[in-house]
Amino acid sequence: MIWLNGWLWIIAALVLAVLELFAPGWIFMGIAAAVGLMGLLLISGIWSAGLPLTLVVTAVLSGVIWLILRRVAGVNKGQVRIWDRDIND
Repeated sequence: MIWLNGWLWIIAALVLAVLELFAPGWIFMGIAAAVGLMGLLLISGIWSAGLPLTLVVTAVLSGVIWLILRRVAGVNKGQVRIWDRDIND
């Protein structure tokens, strides 16, 4: 049962955090934070459920963390531009 090793989860979280540097958008950062949190839970012995439930909880955590990061960091003001008038007017 190698997936019960919390250190592997933490290493995976670090790899995902580095991947966020190359593809910014808070997607990998949310997943990395959820995987890191699950790694800490596995190391501390708080979490000991099976792999399917662990993956589902990690997925839900990553979605929640992603929403929190988007709410806290926000969207860049120039990221989406909506044209409300024609430049030829």
